[in-house]
This record gives sequence, C-alpha cells and structure tokens, in this order.
Amino acid sequence: MTHATLSGVLLYCRAGFEKECAQDITLAAESLGLTGWCKAVPDSAHVLFHPAQASDLLVLKKRLAFAELCFARQMLFIGDQLQLSAENRLPPLVEAAKALGGPFSCLWLETADTNAAKELSGFCRKFEPHLKKSLIAAGLLKPDQTALPRLHIFFLDSSTAYAGVSQPGNSTNWPMGIPRLRMPREAPSRSTLKLAEALLEMLSEQERVQLRPGRRAVDLGASPGGWTWQLANRGMKVTAVDNGPMDSALIKSGLVEHLRADGFTFRPRHPVDWLVCDMVEKPARVVDLIARWFERGDCRAAIFNLKLPMKRRFEEIQLSKAVLEQRLSRLDGSWRILLRQLYHDREEVTVALLPIK
Repeated sequence: MTHATLSGVLLYCRAGFEKECAQDITLAAESLGLTGWCKAVPDSAHVLFHPAQASDLLVLKKRLAFAELCFARQMLFIGDQLQLSAENRLPPLVEAAKALGGPFSCLWLETADTNAAKELSGFCRKFEPHLKKSLIAAGLLKPDQTALPRLHIFFLDSSTAYAGVSQPGNSTNWPMGIPRLRMPREAPSRSTLKLAEALLEMLSEQERVQLRPGRRAVDLGASPGGWTWQLANRGMKVTAVDNGPMDSALIKSGLVEHLRADGFTFRPRHPVDWLVCDMVEKPARVVDLIARWFERGDCRAAIFNLKLPMKRRFEEIQLSKAVLEQRLSRLDGSWRILLRQLYHDREEVTVALLPIK
C-alpha cells in the first residue's frame, strides 16, 4: 500500500464524543511532529483525520499506536470516499480493495454505532457474502492467513462508503469496535461487563494470565459485586470494600471477603496483586487514591474507572494521566498507563496501570 492510495485515518467512537476523539488523534499526530485537520460531526460516532501532507499517512501508519488513543474504538487507514450505485456496488468496492494493497485476512462490513446507522445492518448482512465472493475471486481475501491486514467497508449509507484497512495488533479485534460479550447469569450487575471488556482489550495475554487462582485483589466500591465477580470467577481471592450490600452467592463462594468500610480510607493488611475500583467520584480524587496505593506499595497493578465531567472531558483525562505519570515516576519500577473509553463505558474512561517487567 502506498500513501497515494490513502486519504486519511478513520476512527470509530461513542456517539457524543466526536470532539474528544478528534482532540485525541490531533494530539497523537502532533506528538509525531505532524499536523492535520479533523471532520467530526456531532453524534456521528466517527471522526476523520486528514494530515496536512499526504505522505504523512505513511508515518501515521507506521508509528501511530491505537493503544495510545483514549476515545477511539477502532482505527482504520482509508481511501477516498466511494459513491456507489445500487445496481453496481461490487466493482468499485473490489477496485478500492485492490488500491489498498491486499490480500486481506477478513472482510468486515460496518456502520457507525448510531440508531440511524444501525438500520444499515440488514443491508450489510445481505451484501457481505456477495462482496466476499468477489474479493476471493480477485485473490484479495485469504481467511486462513490471520496475520494479514483486515479489510473494512464502512457504510455511511447504502450508497456512500469508505474502504479501509486495520492491522492486527494495532487495532481492536471486534467488528465496529464492539465486543460481543454475554451478560453472565451469575453476575450481580451489568457493570461486570466493563471489567470483562477491560481485561480483553487492555491487557496482553501474558498479563491476563496473572489473573489466576490464588492471586489476591481488592475491589473498592464493590457493591453489589459486578467487578468482584469477574475476579472471583477466575479463582482469585477478593476483598470487596463497600458499605453497601454484596451479592450473597459471592460471599458463599469462599473467595470473597466483604468489608463494610470507606474505599478512600481502607488499606490492606498485606500488598495485593490487583486493585480494581469503579467508584462514583471526581477523577482527581480517584487518581489521588490510586496513586497512594502504588506509593505505599499496596498493589502491583490496577484497573479503575474515571467518571467524566460534563465539560472539558478531554482536558480532565489528560490531567489525570499527567498526574499518574508524575507520581509513578518517583517510584522504583515502571508501569504502562492505558486509558480507553470502552464500549461498555458511558460517561467514563477505564484506566489500567500495568507493571513493566
């Protein structure tokens, strides 16, 4: 693929967070010494970034890290917008795929995550097998080679689309950036899906192995136990800290100790492997709490949520990250700091502090 075939970067995001997603990609580009402009239509659930120089797309493709973007659900490198006729969609889409290079490991037909765009889902399901057949015939689709880039067709409507590519390892592994997670019947609240997604999206396979039987964790603000359930279900021993009630089945499991205490003043008797926290509080207060746990050596890793203010949401996240970086830099050891607005998050962002060995 050459830069001449690319026109920009397409990011999926939560509807209503287009401004923050645009700020995110602009800052990331600036950190690479690049400038550009964004098209971010309110409530469209996607953002287009076009660098000032077309050749800069090669730099972005090589160096832009999806994991460093907080508000993006998916990152694609796209060609020009395609205008399709109802009678002749296949040829221009196959040509657009050829222009992007290929071959590709899979084909994903996608839309924005909005109520209006969801009406296109039926069209995508019917159209996908026809396009897949044409791509295979053209030698552009090789499903058995999973390391190859993915081909995405992002439909704005049934006659307007972008063709783009994502690279495994520098993108999300879910169509539309939406993990299809089932609500566990035994889990006491839907908040359990937030932690489940965080473990899938933000941790490497090696890091997830550390969530194993015998490891110890603390869940601050645990009631009624959605996050605690995720940890106990992996065989971990969990101290659930909350003045509110906990699910009785969790307590009966023998893996959960419920302490009726204030999450902001509680301190474990011994250091634990994991700290998780989903308390409704101002971001600055939660960041200070988590930083103190690391400064005292009370935990080795943490996953927690920051509830965003109504205004200046991007600025609040940047401030939170800067405070964490500053306070952790004074300690022995080093950590990865990841911030992501996940699909199961709403007006919040999930943060992971993971030790680098």
